Amino acid sequence: MKKYATLKDIAIALKISTATVSRALADRWDVNSKTKILVCEEAIRQNYKPNPIALRLQNKRSKTIGLVVPEFKSSFFPLVIAGIQKVIDESGFQLLITESQEKMKVEERNLKLLESNMVEGILISITREGENSDLYQEMIDSGIPIVFFNRVCSKVIAPKVIIDDYKMAFFATEHLIYNGFKKIYHFSGPENLSVSKERKRGFLDAMNKHHRSITENSVTKAGVFSDKGYLAMQSLIEKNDLPEAIFCFNDPTAFGALKAIKEAGLKCPDDIALVGFSETELAQLVEPPLTSVEQPTFELGETAAKLLLELINQTPPPEPQTISLHAKLNVRKSSINVQRT
Repeated sequence: MKKYATLKDIAIALKISTATVSRALADRWDVNSKTKILVCEEAIRQNYKPNPIALRLQNKRSKTIGLVVPEFKSSFFPLVIAGIQKVIDESGFQLLITESQEKMKVEERNLKLLESNMVEGILISITREGENSDLYQEMIDSGIPIVFFNRVCSKVIAPKVIIDDYKMAFFATEHLIYNGFKKIYHFSGPENLSVSKERKRGFLDAMNKHHRSITENSVTKAGVFSDKGYLAMQSLIEKNDLPEAIFCFNDPTAFGALKAIKEAGLKCPDDIALVGFSETELAQLVEPPLTSVEQPTFELGETAAKLLLELINQTPPPEPQTISLHAKLNVRKSSINVQRT
């Protein structure tokens, strides 16, 4: 392995101080031209390579962006990261990625890690446990800009990139109503998340608009992952409280519900229709293929990264804005029943 020289190596060879070497390499005015030439020649001869950390400290720029995502179990966040990475790479920055594991304490630790690594800004989608709002505000006040995406913090004024979860939940529920399903339930997400609240609100408003009855079981807590969707569906089956259709918080909960439906000897969509949210790769591969709301994941990442770079590079920085991207409902067999239409 090729060994790179240090400032000290050059200083020893020329019998001058490391401070003089440093100033000469920085082309400082207080070093004469002859010394600068000698230092540069010796640096080339010894294969000197500047220390990137030292340069960051000297320039007060790390050229690094921090990223915090809640999980990697689904395909959603890797696709968002691809959009972020494209923008970051083109800008000459580098990306430091961390995962909060859906835990506020881990998220807090990740944020402090990014701060200690002198990131120039942070992109974050918050955990299902809730918001570290005081810490977000503290970091913004200290000069580290933050952009929220997908799962955002409602208590902090900062740029946000979202989709209209309310509108798409409303459309998804109406799709089930228009297909003749009357008893429709919603498998809801974590109560702390704004996306959960908006999707639940969209479901309830669509049901009310079309005068569908709403009971205490119409909204069933199911969380984020497939095992929770499975347990929620099993519970309804055991209670013999079977809806005709379910609008699920996301695709994984719909997959879990589908598994429980099949294990009980029931059919989808003949007995229970399903609609998911987030359009994972598995949506078209399961049987029956899952109707789902497709979010612009790559564009979500691109937009969030561009907003953050504007905060970093523009003086004065632009005012915080919330950008809502377009999504679409991909209708498939899981929510279509010819007998009911």
